Amino acid sequence: MKYLKINDNKAFFIKDKAQPDNWTEIEKIEKDDLMKLLDFATEGDFEMDTYDEATLGNKAHQIIYKSIYEKLNIFLTNKDRFKDQTEDIYKDELEKYE
Repeated sequence: MKYLKINDNKAFFIKDKAQPDNWTEIEKIEKDDLMKLLDFATEGDFEMDTYDEATLGNKAHQIIYKSIYEKLNIFLTNKDRFKDQTEDIYKDELEKYE
């Protein structure tokens, strides 16, 4: 499912997974929305349009979208490694109490 998109020279994101057709302009994003996007990215089928300055005419949208895209892309690239590290940390702690 796509959560970030570029359309008509503007960037958009999905605020609520239950409403996949309800897109919000990226400059309206808030801290809670960023946390939701991160949660969505951990679930699996997270898609986003590739950042391309030429397709975004709005300068504010360029700055915001590029930043969010880069951070989420790094997270998605390393998601399996983060998960493995987290499981290893908790595994060691659980073994101490068994």
